[in-house]
Amino acid sequence: MSNLEKQTLEILLKYWVQHNRDHAVEFRKWAGKAKGFGVVVHDAVLEAAQQMDKANESLFRALESLKSQDIMR
Repeated sequence: MSNLEKQTLEILLKYWVQHNRDHAVEFRKWAGKAKGFGVVVHDAVLEAAQQMDKANESLFRALESLKSQDIMR
């Protein structure tokens, strides 16, 4: 991987993590509003927020690993 690709990936990972956080906040907000439409709707939207959090764990782990490579050099 070239240095440019590495820098680009780091930027993308940071962006994706924040973008996913923003979505998860919105999902949780709308899950609360969706309670009026039933438990299934609420639970499904809340589950999407939890899955977004899980995806962020993986993306953040990738970002930390990528950043730690700079320290090892």
